[in-house]
Amino acid sequence: MLLPVIAFIFILLLLALRHYRTPLRHRWRRRQARVMASQLCGRDRLQPPQLLYARLRAMDPLAFEELLLESFERRGHKVMRNRRYTGDGGIDGQVMIDGATWLIQAKRYAGAIRPEHVVAFDMLCQSRRCGGLFIHTGRTGPRSRLSVSHSGAVRIISGRTLLALLTGGPFPDLTISIELARPTTTTRKLK
Repeated sequence: MLLPVIAFIFILLLLALRHYRTPLRHRWRRRQARVMASQLCGRDRLQPPQLLYARLRAMDPLAFEELLLESFERRGHKVMRNRRYTGDGGIDGQVMIDGATWLIQAKRYAGAIRPEHVVAFDMLCQSRRCGGLFIHTGRTGPRSRLSVSHSGAVRIISGRTLLALLTGGPFPDLTISIELARPTTTTRKLK
């Protein structure tokens, strides 16, 4: 009789301590991301874009990653966070959209993004057979756009699209891009 009671108390204790599996720094960054997400969807929604970009660039880079994941969660998507921030292999998180897994890479740039970073992320997405979202606060140059347009596996999210994601505005449909990333099994002959 005593053994089941002890086992029950032990299970309750494990469930209570589950919250503390997440390191303190991660909890702080998630809290910072939740506060920023609430502000961007609420009172600060109509601020000028330049001010919003400045706020995003001033954030802790890891809290920016959490902000993006928080924004996807608020849209009802399932998010998979990494257990640690460093050594993540170029993946800052994952999101499930319409049953497809999308890898996320977040960059807080003030200038133009580097095409090499986009190409490396594209290769990573293709090797994992997933779509990718390269989300950044900088400018997207023509070489970066060209490198992404060849594969179709990666979508670059920046500018107004980034602000729409963060403020709860209309966000583009991502199902079209993931279809391009999947290999086709049948080939049709054009007439």
